[in-house]
Amino acid sequence: MPRPPTAPRVLVTAPPALLAAPALPAAAAPATAQARPEPRAPEDFVALRSVDPTIIEEMRYVTAHNFVGEPVDGYRQPLCILTRPAAEALHRAQTRLLRQGYSLKVYDCYRPQRAVDHFVRWAEDLDDQDMKAEFYPDVDKTRLFADGYIAEKSGHSRGSTVDLTLVRLPARPTRPYHPGQPLVPCFAPQGERFPDNSVDMGTGYDCFDTRSHTLDPRIQGAQRANRLLLKNTLEDAGLVNLPEEWWHFTYKPESYPDTYFDFPVSAKSLAGRR
Repeated sequence: MPRPPTAPRVLVTAPPALLAAPALPAAAAPATAQARPEPRAPEDFVALRSVDPTIIEEMRYVTAHNFVGEPVDGYRQPLCILTRPAAEALHRAQTRLLRQGYSLKVYDCYRPQRAVDHFVRWAEDLDDQDMKAEFYPDVDKTRLFADGYIAEKSGHSRGSTVDLTLVRLPARPTRPYHPGQPLVPCFAPQGERFPDNSVDMGTGYDCFDTRSHTLDPRIQGAQRANRLLLKNTLEDAGLVNLPEEWWHFTYKPESYPDTYFDFPVSAKSLAGRR
């Protein structure tokens, strides 16, 4: 934070009688204002990997491969943080999926309020269209709030919501995204859009399009079967799908249904816990 301005020094002429007095030690300079400490997570927030290290983590908002086109405020490390009940529910689902030859892969977990504020600023900047060709090719940016793609609050900030997909094992590596590379619509055929090692869900992650609705009738065959495998497995573990986003699930009952946290996504936010 900016340092406060230093107080101006004023010269005062002392009376002659005081000029002969022994010099007194100079008064200590006032301490500069200390930076406010970052908020930390409540005790029942955990790193997902401490509950289930087999779940793949590809945290998109710490990278530039997202609809904003740059790392998002508040994401300090590629770390999935969740309330413990939500993390344990994912562990139950993962145990079941591993037996079927699949793994979960998380894209986003707890999301600080400052990240949501970043999304809002980006949505209000109509000149920034850098990632439109991939993430919202058929949606006018002026409609992002009205159509519900961007909001001033997110359930992710309450700590029990996760964005995720399925990966067929053995998992293939995902090619890194390079800023400035040509973009392909998120609803293009799987072989054309950005190469993700997940199964084909019909769209990529964070695709601002009605094709992302979990039960959109245009999504059929293997794509629909993959969505239903993810949905049914997670719902059996206690996580509820958001119908407008096939990747979005919330553990119920939420530990903090009315609280929106703003601690950074970093190991330090867990106060020394694993």
